[in-house]
Amino acid sequence: MQPTSSAHEHIYLGADHDRNTRRTLWVVLLTAAMMAAEIIAGYLTGSMALLADGFHMATHAGALAISVGAYVFARRHARDTRFSFGTGKVGDLAGFASALALAGVSIGIGAESLWRLARPTAVQFGEAIAIAAIGLAVNIASALLLARHGHGHAHHGDEHAHQHSHGGDHRHADDGHDNNLRSAYIHVLADALTSVLAIGALLAGLYLGWTWLDPLMGVVGAAVIARWSYSLLRETSAVLLDVTDDRLARRIRHALDGDGTRIDDLHVWRIGPAAHAAIVSVSAPARVSQTALREKLAAIAELKHLTLEHRIA
Repeated sequence: MQPTSSAHEHIYLGADHDRNTRRTLWVVLLTAAMMAAEIIAGYLTGSMALLADGFHMATHAGALAISVGAYVFARRHARDTRFSFGTGKVGDLAGFASALALAGVSIGIGAESLWRLARPTAVQFGEAIAIAAIGLAVNIASALLLARHGHGHAHHGDEHAHQHSHGGDHRHADDGHDNNLRSAYIHVLADALTSVLAIGALLAGLYLGWTWLDPLMGVVGAAVIARWSYSLLRETSAVLLDVTDDRLARRIRHALDGDGTRIDDLHVWRIGPAAHAAIVSVSAPARVSQTALREKLAAIAELKHLTLEHRIA
């Protein structure tokens, strides 16, 4: 049995956590169905193009399944006291893994495209265009499922507001930037991009004879996907390594400025979508109480877990 505690819960899941779980699960099922259909059709018709695209879809289905698993794990262990600051960062871990998978996809696409540029091969334009069109339709449907329509509302089970004896307080607000959902969305966009570029290049090859454009668009697509992968890796790794949120740190410094208060030490890091923790050590005159200092920080909605150390200057 997992350890639980009702005294001091640290639940920092996004307000749309459960809805995003369902959205991503539907995308996994849609992608898996398309994958299975292409592989079966490929074997029945002997089409290598169908088989190749089917196994390509399998890599995306696997990456998307990681996103679903992260949502389920984070919810299931939300009250597990083994996680000091809750499971709000599990989505960032899944996003990091997905970014690595995207990087691998971009390398594979780029290498194959460069090989085909050097050694052109015959292309069955009609069949390839049909496959790319079907894939694009699936990706558009998936993108619509993952598209965000507002931030939703907090779940009653996650709402809590209490103060610890060391000066900490917890506040629940709307959902913030969900890197797990973002990673799933980027996988869908990457597939859609390759489909669009492929359709354009195949049409040019079919009607204009520009067979070289197909592998060239593969190189372009690989470069764009690599850029998306790098952006996602940079953002998720910063969260996993508890990099200081400079913007929030400046807001904390600004809020505590005045009344002779001096910040001696400050640590600010993200613990979930729209949820940050801070450890603040200040020196202030005796007339400035710890309660007054916490009230100054109350307007910072992203600050969900605050540890405040107050020394008399």
